[in-house]
Amino acid sequence: MDYKAYIAEHIAVEGVTKAEVAEAIAVPPDAAMGDYALPCFKFAKLLHKAPNLIAQELAEKYPADGIVSSAEAAGAYLNFRLNRKALAADFFREFALEEEGAGYGSSEEGAGKTVCIDYSSVNIAKPFHIGHLSTTVLGAALYRIFKYLGYNVVGINHLGDYGTQFGKLISAYKKWGVKEEVEKGGIHAINDLYVRFNAEATEEMEAEARENFRLIESGDEEANALFEWFKSLTMRYVGKIYDRLHVTFDSYAGERFYIDKMQPVIDALKNKGLLVESQGAQVVDLEKYGMPPFIVLRSDGASLYATRDLAAAFYRKQTYDFDKCLYVVAYQQNLHFKQLFKVIELMGEAWAKDMVHVAYGMVSLEDGAMSTRKGKVVWLEDVIDRCVEKAKNVLEEKNPALENKSDVAEKVGVGAVIFGALYNNKIKDIVFSYDKALNFDGETSVYVQYTCARCASVLEKVKDLPMGERANAPIGEREFELIRALGGFPDAVKAAAKNYEPSVIARWCVDTAQVFNKFYLDCKIAQAETEDLRALRARLTRATLAALTRGLSLLGIGVPEKM
Repeated sequence: MDYKAYIAEHIAVEGVTKAEVAEAIAVPPDAAMGDYALPCFKFAKLLHKAPNLIAQELAEKYPADGIVSSAEAAGAYLNFRLNRKALAADFFREFALEEEGAGYGSSEEGAGKTVCIDYSSVNIAKPFHIGHLSTTVLGAALYRIFKYLGYNVVGINHLGDYGTQFGKLISAYKKWGVKEEVEKGGIHAINDLYVRFNAEATEEMEAEARENFRLIESGDEEANALFEWFKSLTMRYVGKIYDRLHVTFDSYAGERFYIDKMQPVIDALKNKGLLVESQGAQVVDLEKYGMPPFIVLRSDGASLYATRDLAAAFYRKQTYDFDKCLYVVAYQQNLHFKQLFKVIELMGEAWAKDMVHVAYGMVSLEDGAMSTRKGKVVWLEDVIDRCVEKAKNVLEEKNPALENKSDVAEKVGVGAVIFGALYNNKIKDIVFSYDKALNFDGETSVYVQYTCARCASVLEKVKDLPMGERANAPIGEREFELIRALGGFPDAVKAAAKNYEPSVIARWCVDTAQVFNKFYLDCKIAQAETEDLRALRARLTRATLAALTRGLSLLGIGVPEKM
């Protein structure tokens, strides 16, 4: 049941819709305050009354029923307590969907709607470094979350496969490359050639690189064959990393795909009188909107990635007819996307409002940043490998007899990398720490995975014990806290989608694991006093395992059976 909507139905505030009331209702930080709370500050100006008086009046009018046991004013807040038996019955009724395979917390709210998500967007012939981590795992998590809510989702890897760097790479390969060595070394060998070119480039070499790029553009067979080879080596490499991170895409249409799709958009800009000349370049003037000009064509007539982004936006609307188009790109590109969306709006396209830049902060290791051009790069595969290796060492120390230790370490190590990028609010910069990410007692995926293993162990112990009817069991404080925590999962999924913020689910996982562990320490499960109580607690343990597993899976993290 959506308790916020249920409570809102029984509250009448003049000039405020039921949906707005439900939106304002929140879960108090302290359970002693109640199960839900309605802050009344926002109604004060509208009703010309003090918030505490509004809360008191609403409390007096709220009808007590079988769902809400009490509504009490506490200063400017109206606090609600739910009937424990009713809450438990409702939870188990809804959770039965998970046991039937429908998925607890899933919905069909997105039925008939399409969301395009542009994420990862790796550059051909360049390393997949730790700077790509956030866009990749954040975009993939949003992909799963929206799918779980019934949306048709299109995952797009907008490849960086166009630019003069490929001319440089061809020059470097012809000058120093050996086919067998590059084939064997793959992306690492390509990167070494690129770094060497930038370190040793002369004016003559730069001119040759520009000519090689011109050959690619003009359809030269040899130049394009080399480019396609570099691309295949890159995709073979990044594909392995995507597999480990459980990341998939529906489209790999990159910048090059849109070269022949730019002209209609450029013509539309001209026809609408939006394209003007500035120092020889063709631009859209955005000065009145507080932004620099949006450059469409350079003075030499060449396009920019901004031009290709504009063409891509129109192509996606025409092809997918999206309801939302998300760009999971670092906050350094804030201005670019403001310009892009504004240009589409000025072109008279109503769907400009459906374009969303999902900005995120940067990820680095504790020793600082990296530069592809200078060769100082932290490879993402090295971060994953090191985290998996450290996980294996920790598991060896904690449980030497653990079977399939390598498989468990892969799930734990990869999960730690993903969770480390998703746990905090996406806009924050992150300094990744191996020790913190693999802390069994911290706010980590490892802690949640270990809690799942604990649940599985408990369920193994009770599987052959006789069970009574859980409906007859009393619901104590710890059981109620756990039911309430588990009952928050559907709201967490919806909030993650609404705010483009998978950290909501990550934090729900940690918080719920903490609540379960308190329940586990304070309540006997296999040795519960009665069969009824054992049945109730076993069912709650099963629900915890399923819900936490589901939450982690939406983030792209697997759960070992034992740890």
